[in-house]
Amino acid sequence: MQSISKSKLKANMLRVFRELEKTGEELIVTDRRRPVLRIQPIERKKTVEEVFGAIQGGAIYREDVNLPTTDEWPDL
Repeated sequence: MQSISKSKLKANMLRVFRELEKTGEELIVTDRRRPVLRIQPIERKKTVEEVFGAIQGGAIYREDVNLPTTDEWPDL
C-alpha cells in the first residue's frame, strides 16, 4: 500500500489517479504524516462469461430439466 501527502497528491492528482486505475492498488493520503484518506479503485463487475466461462457446457442433463419433479417432493 502506497502513501502520499496531500500536497504531492494535489500537484500530481491526474497522474496518480491513472496509475491507481491501471494497477488496482489503493493509496493512503497523509496530512502532516498522519493518514487521513484512503483512495481505492472501484472493482468492475465480472461478466457471466468471465465467471462461468471455464465450466460452460460442462453440465450433463440426464432428463428434460423443464419437466416437473413432483414425485420427489412431499405433498404440501
